[in-house]
Amino acid sequence: MNEYDVIIVGGGPAGLAAALYTARMDLKTLVVDRGPLGGQLLNTELVEDYPGFESVLGSDLALKMGDHARKFGVEIRDFEPVKEIDVEGSTKVVRLESGEELHARALIMAAGGLPRYLQVPGEKEFWGRGVSYCAVCDGAFFKGQELAVVGGGDAAVEEGDFLTRYASKVYIIHRRNELRAQPILVDRARANPKIEFVLDAHVKEIVGDEKVQIVRYDKGGETRELRVGGVFIFVGFVPNSTLFKVHVDHDAGGYILTDRNMQTSVEGIWAVGDVRAQLTKQIATAVGDGTTAAVAASMYITTLKDAARA
Repeated sequence: MNEYDVIIVGGGPAGLAAALYTARMDLKTLVVDRGPLGGQLLNTELVEDYPGFESVLGSDLALKMGDHARKFGVEIRDFEPVKEIDVEGSTKVVRLESGEELHARALIMAAGGLPRYLQVPGEKEFWGRGVSYCAVCDGAFFKGQELAVVGGGDAAVEEGDFLTRYASKVYIIHRRNELRAQPILVDRARANPKIEFVLDAHVKEIVGDEKVQIVRYDKGGETRELRVGGVFIFVGFVPNSTLFKVHVDHDAGGYILTDRNMQTSVEGIWAVGDVRAQLTKQIATAVGDGTTAAVAASMYITTLKDAARA
């Protein structure tokens, strides 16, 4: 049986910040992640809004955060998908898909989430054959082609701008008349001659043969189409909050509800980063969440140890 003081599920900025602090407080800490360390950082080419770094590659920042946590003795197990999280008495139980079971006094949920799907015909059929949810991962496969980006938030506009380094043209399709992205990102995209905005447009279908060839959309009651080699979808985020076997309070979108210390409705479980209900999803706020949860978890564990000695 593997016993820890703290298990952190998720190795993005929130999870790695929490791990750094719990390890510095001499708590036996484990980070488990279903993929490589970094979380959403790995889907971001350039980070330009994290204090202290005017500009840094997302992958480089992920590497630095991981190395920093390891320096203080954090055990990291990447590519270890979690099957479920349960509570047995005061013990938090993490069951891996491999069948292994891990125990801890405290658990910090930092598992982030996954892209939201458009749920239109052709999306699933062409996933990996022209449909993508990560411009940094797949953009280089579309050199010289015309592409469509679906969405109007920060991710859609920023990734659309990124794709112009490969594509001959990028259409950003948004269902509303106004974009939700930060003005600085919108201004940059509007100044890019390779980008064309298609607003008040609802994507209805993705069509192709072996690969994506056409995206069809409705605009003003009329069906129109664009001939593109790929469709990149950025229409939202679904939090990974369904791993819990025990009930943890969440909002209508599945985001976990916490108090100011990141404590969930279950004693000894904290939620940080993109899986938590909050105003923004930024690296800086994720790191702040992780730090707060780590300090709170340390105080909780100290209380448990004191009670056991009494």
